[in-house]
Amino acid sequence: METDSPRSPEAEIGHRVEDLWEVAQPQLSPSEKLNSCFEDIPVAAFPRTHPSQVIEIPSDASLADTVETLSKNKILSAPIRNVDAPEDATWIDKYIGIVEFAGIAMWLLHQSDASGNGTAGSAVGSPVVNLASRLGSFTFRRTSSGRVETTTDSESDEAASVGGSFFETLTSSEFYKNTKVGDISGSFRWAPFLALQTSDTFLTMLLLLSKYRMKSLPVVDMGGNQIENIITQSSVVHMLAECVGLSWFESWGTKKLCELGLPLMKPYRLVKVNEDQPVLKAFQLMREKGVGGVPVMDTNGTKAIGNISIRDVQYLLSAPKIYKQYRTISAKDFLTAVRHHLQEQHEASPLLHDVITCKRDDVIKEIILKLDSTKIHRIYVVDDKGDTEGVITLRDIISKLVHEPRHYFGDFFDGVVSLPANSTV
Repeated sequence: METDSPRSPEAEIGHRVEDLWEVAQPQLSPSEKLNSCFEDIPVAAFPRTHPSQVIEIPSDASLADTVETLSKNKILSAPIRNVDAPEDATWIDKYIGIVEFAGIAMWLLHQSDASGNGTAGSAVGSPVVNLASRLGSFTFRRTSSGRVETTTDSESDEAASVGGSFFETLTSSEFYKNTKVGDISGSFRWAPFLALQTSDTFLTMLLLLSKYRMKSLPVVDMGGNQIENIITQSSVVHMLAECVGLSWFESWGTKKLCELGLPLMKPYRLVKVNEDQPVLKAFQLMREKGVGGVPVMDTNGTKAIGNISIRDVQYLLSAPKIYKQYRTISAKDFLTAVRHHLQEQHEASPLLHDVITCKRDDVIKEIILKLDSTKIHRIYVVDDKGDTEGVITLRDIISKLVHEPRHYFGDFFDGVVSLPANSTV
């Protein structure tokens, strides 16, 4: 009997997992079977990003150019290519890190903090020296789980509050136009260039994107000198959406969120901002708590009226004129101004939509389909009254698909993540 051919390259991966699932050892638990299936599929099999979509940022690009490139291509991050590396350099010498909107948000916070002291974009010394002199307001610490977080000495709403003209002044300054990504890559600790090799497995890839909090993973050939593919959390969730209906997926995807232990975070630990707090407070919290977005809560603090994600820092830098009328910019002001700007530009964005929500009794399959169809990275969990009580991210979903076997990575991470000289851990 003939079976329908897979409808997409992602669905083809699903059928490959299905074949492995059917012959897996019967004594294995469903979780162990999934681990076993993904361990048998090499990363080289993941659908390729079109070569024209593998975006690289040259190390001599300015922050202004970098923000424009990331925004135009609608991506959260991109590898930094060392322009001083020889043409025949291998990928190890060719790439020096990953530039992310999270790092750009950190840079912006430094500038707003310096603005209060009258030093933002100062011409005294080089931009890099001026920037480094202000890094003292951030401290790096390692949490009990081993993750590195940053704290800032300017945690009050007052410290996060700047006038609407600040962003236009900043983005028109020579400091912003001339500061190079490569110059500040160490100071801002862009994400390390942690690459997968084509021979690595899906299990390795899924664990790095979930438990180890990588947003995207370049794929390279050993000894090669270029990026073969870039795998993101979004592309993995899209793959899962294409696997709906397959036996292995349905055995997992029909479980309720509460059965899978989702949301992971207790309601009282949800990172959020109120609508009247400064918008920079949202980006401060994202950086300090290591999250990719926060809900904007109503005046009662119970219902989400919007969402601000780390990628939305682009609107503070790419369209600063839309805030000129504001004496200070609250989270609600930010959402209103950006939505108006997007409508004028006829530009699609999740910011134009109402907050996407779900309930604890929803099944994980429904959540995957919602996230994939709306192209968002998080969905908020509400109770029967519509009050926000949790969040589920792409990373949370992937983390429930596989688990890390004991001693799985060994010395995989040795020498990959180096902290700045002025960090304290």
